[in-house]
Parts: sequence; C-alpha cells; structure tokens
Amino acid sequence: MNTHKNARLTYLHRLEIVQGITERGASASDAALAHDVSAVTARKWLARYLVDGAAGLLDKSSRPEQSPRSIEPHVALAIVELRRKLFLQAPIASYVAVSRATVSRVLRRAGLSRLSDLRADEPVQRYERDNPGELLHIDIKKLGRFDKVGHRNTGDRTQRARNVGWVFIFVAVDDHSRRAFTRVYADETKLSAEAFLRAAVGYFASMGVKISEC
Repeated sequence: MNTHKNARLTYLHRLEIVQGITERGASASDAALAHDVSAVTARKWLARYLVDGAAGLLDKSSRPEQSPRSIEPHVALAIVELRRKLFLQAPIASYVAVSRATVSRVLRRAGLSRLSDLRADEPVQRYERDNPGELLHIDIKKLGRFDKVGHRNTGDRTQRARNVGWVFIFVAVDDHSRRAFTRVYADETKLSAEAFLRAAVGYFASMGVKISEC
C-alpha cells in the first residue's frame, strides 16, 4: 500500500522522532508524545535507526536480508543504555559481545560518540555590575611595531623589521555595558597609565557615565 510520504509515521516523521532523541536530547516518551504515538513505537524506530541508519526507517529496507555487521535492535538499545551510564566503548563491546566498531557505529548514530555528549550544556555564567560606571576593567596589550610589509604578505623572509620597538594598547571596558575604550601609547609606564585612565574617565563621562571612585 502506498502512503503519502508526509503522512504520520512514514519515513519523514519516523526520522523526526529519531532526531528528536539523538540530536535534541529528548526522551523516547517526549518524542513519542510530540508525534502522538507510544513510547514503545518511538523506541522501536530508534532501535532500527541505530542498527541500519536512516535506511532502517523505511517501510522496506534496501539492505540485504543477511549482513555480517548486522545486530539485533535490542542489542543496539542496550549499547545506548550502557553509554548513558557512562560506560566506555571497549567495556560496552565486551558486555554485549559485539565488536568495538559496531559499538562506535551505534553510538555515532545515537549522537553519543563522546562522553561529553551525555552532559547537558551548562548555562553561561555571566555576572555584571548593576549600573554603568561601577567597575572599569583595564588591560594592556603589547604589540610589535612594523616599518615595512611583513613576510606573511610578501613571502620574503629575508626582509624583516628589526629593532623597530613596541606599542602598547590600553583597553578599558565598563563591566555593566561592556562598552570599550582604547588608546595606543609608546610605553606602559605610570605616566601612560594615568593619562589613559583620565582619558577613559573623560570618554565615559561624555556619554553620561561617571566612573565610581574617580
């Protein structure tokens, strides 16, 4: 019987169920609920995918009926379950009596090749002061000077700038707004640092931001 390719639980929807589990970290129950099927059905298609890849989601697989690399769907699910318990690939292969290559293939399809794939992404921990001007971060970057085009552009390593000196880029960043101010100085002495701080305070003042304790 021919069914429309976009009908429920034909190839595309089976693939969506599997991708929800392997790529977006959904549970079998959640993926099943999203497609109005049972968790048992979702796990069935996941098992076929783990064994045969996307071809296993077709109504009639094009793969040979016998394959020396083929494993049973329940074995593929067992491999995934052991991986979720932080088992390494070699012990998994020994435990379920398959080759390491088979374990690697199943875990790759499940999106679990690395142990780090099992860890949920940690939220970015970003702090900031409540108001602009409360804290000003200052740093200095030392850079070499050039008096001619460098060898990275010309390809001629015999022509190099020698004893040209350095420049120092002073950077100030407001902790709250992350607004930055920079200036270049010939040195990083106390006088240059004081001059930069005064310039930075003036720059932020021009935008209505007063730096605390200055």
